[in-house]
Amino acid sequence: MAYALLALSQVAGLLLVPFGLAGTWVQVLGVAAYGWATGFQTIGWATITFVLVLAALGEVVEFALGGRYARKYGGSRRAAWGAILGGIVGAFVGVPVFLVGSVIGAFAGAFAGAALMELTRSPEIRGALRVGWGAFVGRMVAVAVKSAIGVAIAAVALLSALG
Repeated sequence: MAYALLALSQVAGLLLVPFGLAGTWVQVLGVAAYGWATGFQTIGWATITFVLVLAALGEVVEFALGGRYARKYGGSRRAAWGAILGGIVGAFVGVPVFLVGSVIGAFAGAFAGAALMELTRSPEIRGALRVGWGAFVGRMVAVAVKSAIGVAIAAVALLSALG
């Protein structure tokens, strides 16, 4: 029964990641709960710490890639910060829209934040839109990387629990 709940927490976490929700943290919580429920026999503190580090890495990557791609597409440091902050604000603003609001909000926010901050540096619209597009692409890459980290967490969790 405990293994089934662990597997369910891993699947639920993986489904939450693309929506910009705390999916990797749900996975970590599932790993810790399984360890506790089984007396830390197959999943111990080393495994819990490892998946915790992976989840933290996923958060860093998610927030950094939008800004990095904004810079890669010719944006300023200000545009990179605009992408990061815009993605965060957009995710929160989009939450009321059922199921996909936070995803759409995060993508639109990264685009808008980068483009607007680039416009404060240079009034050229075409360049600002290019930088915004870079932030949008960065957000897509971030979701893909964080999803891959989620898959790694699930693999570590499920294989470790088998003992």
